[in-house]
Amino acid sequence: MQGISNLTALRLKAALALGRKLLQPEEDRPMIHSPADAAEILMPMLAHREQEYMVVMPLDTRNRMLDVIEIYHGSLNSSMVRVGELFKPALQRNAASILIAHNHPSTDPTPSPEDVSVTRAIVQAGKLLDVDVLDHLVIGLSRWVSLKEKGMGFS
Repeated sequence: MQGISNLTALRLKAALALGRKLLQPEEDRPMIHSPADAAEILMPMLAHREQEYMVVMPLDTRNRMLDVIEIYHGSLNSSMVRVGELFKPALQRNAASILIAHNHPSTDPTPSPEDVSVTRAIVQAGKLLDVDVLDHLVIGLSRWVSLKEKGMGFS
């Protein structure tokens, strides 16, 4: 596109694709059967970001995506988010579960000790609120990591 950067064009394309998915009738909304399903939706939104962004994906009882909400964006290398902020959209939409994700601007999706610690706190809060935390994905430039699959922060 003339007049905008490639990065801006990628962001617009990802936003339009997500908008189309969210406007589909409920029965046609994407179902999240695996971390790969979520990563397919989230990679275009997060992989090219120059700051850290955290999003929450509330899901219904059949694991259909209800939305993707940006919860936080921060500096080049840190994300500070209150755990309660992650659950607000889920509770407002009467979600049965959530999946959270954030990017690493360094492009390396290796989870940090802080990522694992925050995940533990989020999982515990979910138990108290009766909202299952299905996974926490860390998005890099061309790869992603599921903390649940790695056994990090989930017990």
